[in-house]
Amino acid sequence: MTRTLTATLAGAVSALALLAGPGPAAAQDTVLRLAHLNPADPFESHSGAMAAVFKSLVEAGTNGSIEVQLFPNGQLGQDADVIGQVRDGLVEATISSAGGVAQHYPLVGVFDVPFAFPNIAVAHEVMDLSSSFGQTFAADVEEETGMKVIGLLDSGGFFALTNSERPIESVDDMEGLRIRTMTLPTHEAIISSLGGQPTPLPWAEVYTALQTGVADGQMNPIPIIAFANFDEVQGYLSLTNHIITPYVWLMNGDFYDNLTEEERYVVDYAARVAVDAGRGVSRVIEASENGLPALAASMEVNAVAPEELARFAEASQPAVVALIEERFGEEGTAMLDALMTAIEEAQE
Repeated sequence: MTRTLTATLAGAVSALALLAGPGPAAAQDTVLRLAHLNPADPFESHSGAMAAVFKSLVEAGTNGSIEVQLFPNGQLGQDADVIGQVRDGLVEATISSAGGVAQHYPLVGVFDVPFAFPNIAVAHEVMDLSSSFGQTFAADVEEETGMKVIGLLDSGGFFALTNSERPIESVDDMEGLRIRTMTLPTHEAIISSLGGQPTPLPWAEVYTALQTGVADGQMNPIPIIAFANFDEVQGYLSLTNHIITPYVWLMNGDFYDNLTEEERYVVDYAARVAVDAGRGVSRVIEASENGLPALAASMEVNAVAPEELARFAEASQPAVVALIEERFGEEGTAMLDALMTAIEEAQE
């Protein structure tokens, strides 16, 4: 794993370094502070990889005129708080989960229709700034918040459920379980529709909540479950693959607009390469001994049967669609229709 990722990241860093050209290093007259919630190690989390690649490419591509300072592990606060700092110009950029984005752009919940994405390839194609839907989504975020979207990708893969009580083999097994969710009404609706008790909590409180029994379980992609060490406080992992949520990379709009044309080109290019690196890290973790095999060493893992997943979908899809239509009206319906059309077209 390490040799493969090292080669991948090194190649990405080298690509834009060529743009720097010869000559003495320029003075560092612009600071770009980039925050995210996850570990800094680029081999441990996708946002860690994204941040590391972005820093190298931007500093090389601008010949040092932009210095990128990284703030991983939630050093600057909770997701929603840091997005507020970006919006206010106190921090230049953040890579944020949907839960944080929802506090500033609630319609991010449109991605949460259970079982809408059939596989990771379709998710990659749709959940990307190069797709027509990705551009529509980013434009709406920018119009509503004033922040620039420079990256869009999945949060690490499809979600699995973990808990400390029992394996989840059917919808009936969800009854009464207190499941931590992001502060997203759509996630709460999913758990409620399945018979569980949604327990919305910020990321920084999740491990302790699971450890102390405030929550019985949680839902996240395998790479996040792995680096968060949830296997230390959870006994069961059930592969439901029920949703896949976005990470949105936001930049202060005024900061972006005030960059030179050349600097904007470097930032945009670096973000695209960094997103590819982040996706790659997530897929490598999923496929390596650091993903599911490592969790299976200390957790009981089960795959939910297809006929039971159909019951999950039957119970949860209508609840989320109804919530989006009721809460966001025509705007929500239009965005949802655009997403579903993009998913269908990606399968053709």
